[in-house]
Amino acid sequence: MIVPIPSNKERFKIRLGITSKMPVQLGIRVYDPRYPNTYYFRRKAQFYEGNEKREFVISLPVTPEVLEMELFDKVSGEDYQFDMSYFKVDKMKPAEVWASQEEHRFMDFAIDFAQKAGHTPTGFYDSKNHEFLFQYLPSITDAFGKELITPARTHRKMPRVQISQRLFIGYTIPIRVAILAHEGCHWFLNTRSQKTADLCGIKKYLDYGFPTIEAIYAVTKVFGNNPHHVGASQVQRTKDVVAFIENYRANA
Repeated sequence: MIVPIPSNKERFKIRLGITSKMPVQLGIRVYDPRYPNTYYFRRKAQFYEGNEKREFVISLPVTPEVLEMELFDKVSGEDYQFDMSYFKVDKMKPAEVWASQEEHRFMDFAIDFAQKAGHTPTGFYDSKNHEFLFQYLPSITDAFGKELITPARTHRKMPRVQISQRLFIGYTIPIRVAILAHEGCHWFLNTRSQKTADLCGIKKYLDYGFPTIEAIYAVTKVFGNNPHHVGASQVQRTKDVVAFIENYRANA
């Protein structure tokens, strides 16, 4: 089932009601149909029996001109195992991000790049006023040419971020934004601390209105793809992010 959405670059939330007819692993994807690898939302949900009812809230603080939403069974690819009982659109308030003008410009640049990273070639991408530079690489490697697991890294002394195309292509747009916000915080705060950059970046990300679950994915996805690199520090980073998000939601 494909639902066209005339998004017109507006900010809104979709409230989606689904009723299962039988057990089904529901896939939900919201994407720009004009370009590949442009998922603004991507989720799966297991329905264990018939007549289960569930609501999904899809936050879309950034959108292109047009979107499509696809609903399907992830096992069969079909759409006869469930019904869409309702589809509601609620406008989102303007983003209230407490940051300097420079940080706002970085976030605007990062969000714009995140939306096109899935279909744009490698190379150098400069912001409008030449403040920030993204170097989009096939992958990020060390001095010996070995690929690193990091999807992005920044120079703390200059506003330049290296980004791995191989990894970014597979991420949703919200995850890309969360990663780039993290890298921006390394530079703006001149810090090597991953925790400091995590919480600073996630604060900006959440203030903008992006979904909370994607912020956790942004921290865990790299570790999940590379379990042999996971240690106590990575586990603690995830715990810190979850605790920060829970506190943020409680005080929103």
